[in-house]
Amino acid sequence: MTKDRNTEDVAFIQALAELLNKNDLTELSVKREYGENDSLNVRVSKQTNVVTTSVSASPAVAAPASAPAAASGASAPAADSDPAQHPGAVTSPMVGTAYLAPEPGADAFVSVGATVREGQTLMIIEAMKTMNHIPAPRAGTVRRILVADGSAVEYGAPLMIIE
Repeated sequence: MTKDRNTEDVAFIQALAELLNKNDLTELSVKREYGENDSLNVRVSKQTNVVTTSVSASPAVAAPASAPAAASGASAPAADSDPAQHPGAVTSPMVGTAYLAPEPGADAFVSVGATVREGQTLMIIEAMKTMNHIPAPRAGTVRRILVADGSAVEYGAPLMIIE
């Protein structure tokens, strides 16, 4: 590796770190190809502290989410321990900010108990000033909404459960 490319790579990594902070992201991964068998893989991340409270941000998100778990009996601990492992989990295809409604003050796209059809918009994830509609991967009933409106989501994070 030449000294010039090393300097360029350091500047590139610093730019990624600034992009991470500027857009309030927690992780960013990039692969930079220089040629055959020559590339740079960079993963920039920052640790975040998760604070759990018992205060509900939205009745549609927190209160109904516990009702199906209580009704399901013996399977409740497994579903609560890792919602991403639930067969009906809809996971985030990207890092960004989740919005449950098309605009502030509007009704949510879906609510717990709602029947959805395949392809119907469930929510929006904003990533780098782009609003990405998240479609329902299958038809079914929304059993749980696992994110709050305006919350940050990671790639692969469970967003909701559709059965």
